[in-house]
Amino acid sequence: MDIRDIHTPVMLERCVELLAPALERPGAVLVDATLGMGGHTEAFLDRFPDLHVIGLDRDTDALRIAQERLARFAGRVTFVHTVYDGIADAVAGTGRDGVDGILFDLGVSSLQLDEAERGFAYAQDAPLDMRMDQSAGTTAADVLAAYSEGELRRIFERYGEEKLAGRYARAIIAARRTAPIERSGRLVEILTEATPAAVARAGHPAKRVFQALRIEVNAELSALEHAIPAALGTLHVGGRIVVLSYQSLEDRLVKRALAAASTSTAPAGLPVELPEHAPRFRLLVKGAEQASDDERARNRRAAPVRLRAAERVRPDDAEESA
Repeated sequence: MDIRDIHTPVMLERCVELLAPALERPGAVLVDATLGMGGHTEAFLDRFPDLHVIGLDRDTDALRIAQERLARFAGRVTFVHTVYDGIADAVAGTGRDGVDGILFDLGVSSLQLDEAERGFAYAQDAPLDMRMDQSAGTTAADVLAAYSEGELRRIFERYGEEKLAGRYARAIIAARRTAPIERSGRLVEILTEATPAAVARAGHPAKRVFQALRIEVNAELSALEHAIPAALGTLHVGGRIVVLSYQSLEDRLVKRALAAASTSTAPAGLPVELPEHAPRFRLLVKGAEQASDDERARNRRAAPVRLRAAERVRPDDAEESA
């Protein structure tokens, strides 16, 4: 099957529209911080003939597929195996002091969800892996085997916003005394048995727990917390960033980082704002934009998306004085 049939980039036209003013410059550089299977990058390379893309991904399978998909753009793409909080080092590694555009398409990719053996999907029985980078790190099965009841409850509450976090943590501890929990099907059984009937009717009991485990295994929120400020720091004046988030925890971090960068740092009561207190960025959209009804109907992955974007309007103070 053609890769384009299984992966439809979310809010593609809106991403192109927002980033275009920065990418139309001669020799412009875009960082696709979550390259995945290369859908967004392919569209940008097609539409901006002078564009170079630095594509980052921690998933070696995704990088391999993207390299095949983007082979016709040889020389215009630099592939980097890294988590997105390594964006500054990735840019510096290409010999550049900054870039013109940055795109983050957060969350789990279609590739990871569709490959049952990766263990991301609660609807398919598979080994509980959930690592986006399968070359290193702790698996979800490792977490379930080693974490205490309190630690499990904490991640279910924090990363899954799960109301039954304590109940589920107790059920997992009890079940693992009998045998290790190593497959997604077994975890779903445990969670289902621990869920009151009235709650089960409101949605699948495993959804939030699986999300929490995935975020914990991949340290997604801590990486994102560092990645957005690092990304903003790599943008040239006039450069733009677009971030697509798929759950409230991600979106909250992005919102805070962009708000801080686009707010004056002038002390309260100062009669005149000094240049060094002026915001370094301006927001390009009001609040968070959602996909259109038509796109959500065509592409179910677009249903929860929240888009935020900003443009750098002045350099950092250190750059101004240099």
